[in-house]
Amino acid sequence: MSGALLVAGTTSDAGKSVVTAGICRWLVRQGVSVAPFKAQNMSNNSMVTLDGAEIGRAQVMQAAAARVEPEAAMNPVLLKPGGGNSSQVVVLGRAVADVTALSYRPMKAALLEQVLASLADLRSRFDVVVCEGAGSPTEINLRADDIANMGLATAAQLPVLVVGDIDRGGLFPALYGTVALMPPADQRLVAGFLVNKFRGDARLLEPGLVELERLTGRPTLGVLPWLGGLELDVEDSLGIPVGGALAAPPHGEDVLRVAVARLPRLSNFTDLDALAAEPGVLVRYVTRPEELADADLVVLPGTRSTVADLAWLRSTGLADAVARHAAAGGPVLGICGGHQMLARSITDDVESRAGTVEGLGLLPTEVRFAPEKTLGRPSGSALGHPVHGYEIHHGVVTVDWDSGTPAAEPFLDGARAGSVSGTTWHGALENDGFRRAFLAEVARTTGRRFVPAPDTDFAAVREARLDRLGDLVTEHADTAALWRLVETGPPPGLPLLPPGSAAG
Repeated sequence: MSGALLVAGTTSDAGKSVVTAGICRWLVRQGVSVAPFKAQNMSNNSMVTLDGAEIGRAQVMQAAAARVEPEAAMNPVLLKPGGGNSSQVVVLGRAVADVTALSYRPMKAALLEQVLASLADLRSRFDVVVCEGAGSPTEINLRADDIANMGLATAAQLPVLVVGDIDRGGLFPALYGTVALMPPADQRLVAGFLVNKFRGDARLLEPGLVELERLTGRPTLGVLPWLGGLELDVEDSLGIPVGGALAAPPHGEDVLRVAVARLPRLSNFTDLDALAAEPGVLVRYVTRPEELADADLVVLPGTRSTVADLAWLRSTGLADAVARHAAAGGPVLGICGGHQMLARSITDDVESRAGTVEGLGLLPTEVRFAPEKTLGRPSGSALGHPVHGYEIHHGVVTVDWDSGTPAAEPFLDGARAGSVSGTTWHGALENDGFRRAFLAEVARTTGRRFVPAPDTDFAAVREARLDRLGDLVTEHADTAALWRLVETGPPPGLPLLPPGSAAG
């Protein structure tokens, strides 16, 4: 059986995903075969593997860091939050149920068996498996049936590294309290800490780290500096920047402004990462109609709940603003759920069970939700360039090619009419030639003197970001100590902290 390690965090968005990716990249550089693993992920940011399984996008990113093909075993349980306080449960890449938080709990014992089988499978095929926890490992209200954090760690006897985000403040009590509230069996697996997102001179932290080790008996195995410009497939919309920033100055005279509707149940927002990586393209997420005033391109992105988010779009006034933008000849792009919103009507007896509702009517299309989810890795061409993407949807879009003014024409798997385009494919904008042609078209339509950069290679941009994560671990973590944990597990005799120590 191979070595393994669980990367936990004091909170959601503490940096578990990127630290896991950084450790994967550091290990693979040492000639080690490594696989990422997240037992249970809650995210609407997902992707489709080559064999048609749906898994969390963060595990796809971590697999890229490990230079291996992503597979369902790397994320055996995926929860996709939807409307009405419910989530879709995806097991080994296939949707199996819709549950509430309470109705999900009875399923977890059986799911733990599947989780442990997937972890054992990966450990039989790779030298090291780097596991990522979910949320905090000390959610004492959920510990009894936990399968993603200490429930997994105790079942598989994994050493645990706790990551704390110092940029949030309260680092030391968060690290201490994370361990102290654990029962003894859990505490005995927590072998050390890692500080993430530190701004400044790490020597200023040294007295606190020394005291933390004295109090807990556990060392801090690194202080990772704050590193901007990564934008690496964040787990959920908590990680989306509030305001946009240019990756680099424009090649032409003008900047191109992209306004993306920040839908309440936003999904697969990594579709826009490739646009944000383009020099001179400013991507902003918007919630108010006035924020569309200076937009060149308006994007309606993916959503886990098309009908509910369409209602939100109308309630905020954004729907009318999008219609005005399109009526003035402004480019609009709908992706997956956003594509569905552009239709004349949406019939949904599956996801929202709302029946037939009126769409925005910006494309001559009709949408009907199918009971079975479509998962695929399609390819085709558009604007003179090959395009590869992936699709995850219940809604099936049908185009009425013979009606509408202007008449519709094909656009990838969808349609375009005038300045409005829609596709079900995610990831299309990651295709460099297509993206450049699309941006050039937007610039011509809007009269902007914007010129797409001729050499932006988005795959290379992602690879460079993963290398920066590997450098971060190599240069700022105690890699010898990390390797010992992977090889030999948690050290014996770790002290127990009150009040958790009283539980045993």
